[in-house]
Amino acid sequence: MNDPVLRIDSIRRRMHAMHSLYYDAVATMTIDDVNHFEREGVLPIAFSLFHITNMIDTSFLLMTNTPMIWNSKWQDQIGLTIPDHGKSKTVSEMVNQRIGGYGAFKEYMGLVFSRTEQWLETLDSSDLTKIIIAKPFPPQIASTFSARVAGEEGITLEDAIECWIYQHGLRHMGEIEHARGLVGLGGMTS
Repeated sequence: MNDPVLRIDSIRRRMHAMHSLYYDAVATMTIDDVNHFEREGVLPIAFSLFHITNMIDTSFLLMTNTPMIWNSKWQDQIGLTIPDHGKSKTVSEMVNQRIGGYGAFKEYMGLVFSRTEQWLETLDSSDLTKIIIAKPFPPQIASTFSARVAGEEGITLEDAIECWIYQHGLRHMGEIEHARGLVGLGGMTS
């Protein structure tokens, strides 16, 4: 798909569809489902939900230079047991992640997702080729999936949207769908 207008339209539609899966998931899970502890080495749904939402919020900052929504007010309302998205942590460090304020979390998630979709609606397709992180990459970027996707000059805005939000979001939705089975809930799609 070489037409940038078709590419941005596709990104918008896919992002909306992915977000709809998260909305459906949180609408059909209780706080007990989200915080369920299966066993050591298995992250709870709470981890995947907060991780992807906060990473999208963080990515938005990197892509647009717009301040994050996340702040101490949200931490107090959501009441994470581990106030960290866990990107640089091990599974054993994050296995005890829990969400205390599920309603506040859903509100935060909605704000992050709606801001992302609103931004995509106004994004000009010519911006997709803008370099977000140039090569050579710093160590924290060099080991990422987006570094593997990057072209010769670095990570473009399109790479960032696709890797940091869309593909990353689908990865964690897969984890959530699997974990829903562990708590007796069904998957989100067939």
